[in-house]
Amino acid sequence: MGLSAADILHECKLFSRVEARGFQRLVVIARMCKFRKAEMILRQDDWCEGVYVVGSGLVRVFKSAASGKEHVLHIVGPGGTFAEAATIGQFRSPANVEAVAPTTCVLLPAEPFEEALREDHELCLGMMTGMTLWVRHLVGLMEDIVLRDAAGRLARFLLQLQPADRGPIELPVLKRHVASHLNLTSETFSRTLRRLAEAELITLLDSNRPDGNRPDGNRVVLTDPEKLRLVAEGLFPKL
Repeated sequence: MGLSAADILHECKLFSRVEARGFQRLVVIARMCKFRKAEMILRQDDWCEGVYVVGSGLVRVFKSAASGKEHVLHIVGPGGTFAEAATIGQFRSPANVEAVAPTTCVLLPAEPFEEALREDHELCLGMMTGMTLWVRHLVGLMEDIVLRDAAGRLARFLLQLQPADRGPIELPVLKRHVASHLNLTSETFSRTLRRLAEAELITLLDSNRPDGNRPDGNRVVLTDPEKLRLVAEGLFPKL
């Protein structure tokens, strides 16, 4: 049985502090949307239909320059949101959004969503609290760019992906997209990944061959998470 709108909204941090009455109002207005891999959900400067909450799959939010150069701003997985700021602020989408895997979302259409915010002050307060979590995430991204070197950024990114069972991590998107998200070149990303492997902090697995030969780095095992945390904080001897 697939995820319901209530299931998806329940896992969303933006609405994690919304009380029961307001939450049920969101469930009532919610619409389920499905997107194919590589389908463009939003284009830069489009008007947004509403707030999207990812239930399954993955999307990348990226900016495009006139030269064709792209920069990945966010990689959004289950429980994450996009187009929330544009919807609430009533401005056009500041970035492109593409599904990088088959993706199911809940859409909270702009008009009934705005009406709910106007009429339900408790819903507004709950959402404001939830949005502080997003602000804290943005501060973390700024810390990565300003305070962490390439190894620190990559180490922190891998630690955030580590599953509870400490099994292999599958990089969620193309390496060049992950590199862009971390404000690294593809060459620096690949070189840093190899340096972490050579230091025996991670093990690179071949995503296509079960024997692990010819590692390509698409799947990663965190061999020594504690030392990797030191790398993320800049406390490990320079690699």
